[in-house]
Amino acid sequence: MTLNVAQIREQFPILARQVNGQPLVYLDNAATTQKPQAVIDALVDYYTQCNSNVHRGAHYLSDEATKRYEAARKTVAHYINAGRPEEVIWTSGTTEGINLVANGMAQRLKAGDEVMVTEMEHHADLVTWQQACKRSGATLKIVPIHDNGELNSDAFYDLLSDNTAFVAMPHISNALGTINPIKELTAAAKARGAFVLIDGAQGVAHGAINVQDIGCDFYVFSGHKLFGPTGIGVLWGRYDVLADWPVWLVGGEMIATVTYQDATWGELPNRLEAGTPNIAGAIGLAAAITWLQGFNADDIWAHEQALLKRATELAEKTDGMRIIGTASNKIGVLSFIIEGTHPADIGFILDKQGVAIRTGDHCAQPLMKRLGVPGTARASFTIYNTMDDVDALFKAINKARMMLA
Repeated sequence: MTLNVAQIREQFPILARQVNGQPLVYLDNAATTQKPQAVIDALVDYYTQCNSNVHRGAHYLSDEATKRYEAARKTVAHYINAGRPEEVIWTSGTTEGINLVANGMAQRLKAGDEVMVTEMEHHADLVTWQQACKRSGATLKIVPIHDNGELNSDAFYDLLSDNTAFVAMPHISNALGTINPIKELTAAAKARGAFVLIDGAQGVAHGAINVQDIGCDFYVFSGHKLFGPTGIGVLWGRYDVLADWPVWLVGGEMIATVTYQDATWGELPNRLEAGTPNIAGAIGLAAAITWLQGFNADDIWAHEQALLKRATELAEKTDGMRIIGTASNKIGVLSFIIEGTHPADIGFILDKQGVAIRTGDHCAQPLMKRLGVPGTARASFTIYNTMDDVDALFKAINKARMMLA
């Protein structure tokens, strides 16, 4: 089967907008995806039908909100093949999930321990582990990449040692689209006794996620890159790891007992979820997952790859245009520079034509320095994009080239 993209697009109200007098061509999906009507309806329905705090109220609305909220946890658990729903911890997004893990790990690390990250890290992962190492005295090791944007797996294996305590790596590079061999690398790190965290911010929307098969200890992602709301994210962790992981935030909900002198923590998932949660966000994320599961994952993948193939072919025919990140295995991300121009200027001119892309360092400054560029322009594709969108992108790029020549 193939996707009926025209019907899919009709489910996204924002795609009917015009920008600067032009039809919107939205190609910034790696930054955030647009939301289908099903997600918008789920948010509205929660706020209009059962808005209440969860777990605490002794009344009908609270009970209904709690049921929807915990059902959302089960939906996420099923989607990523978690061992049990309690392994799903709600966060505000990928960044908070990484920080929760790093805060706990910093209490376990000691001088002589090593933490491994890659040259392609988003700042949310790189800076967080920098700080954890500074607090603990551990050493941060950087796994290099090849010039085409692929991770240097040989270097990864060489850097692993008996001192490796933690490995953090992206499932997919947000800046380059490179898909990393996370299952194989995780197995190697686990064989050394290290904890492994996978930054799934980009991976979660581009294929089935099976955390049991990956074999990692933690997998983190954000809802807004999965057609869900902003402000909601997920930290998945193995139950035996999370059950005694050091708490980060303390307050209501996560407490078992409290006296004026001390407190004890509750069971999972409560012990890692302090305060009033983003109830609507969790429900909205579950609605997004349910919506996405209405399509065949292989069809989505084939569609995105066809868009990338078309964009790559056009890029290779465009004078002065160079693709940054040419890994053989990548998602629908086209990062590029145009000789003699700055990415910000390209983005500005494209926006005037209704084409939305991302420009800059993509929260990966060290990676840009490694690649010898100030930043890139990045077009990123998803389920609702069309070949017409790709053609509109290159029509706008060619106009920008003429204007900036």
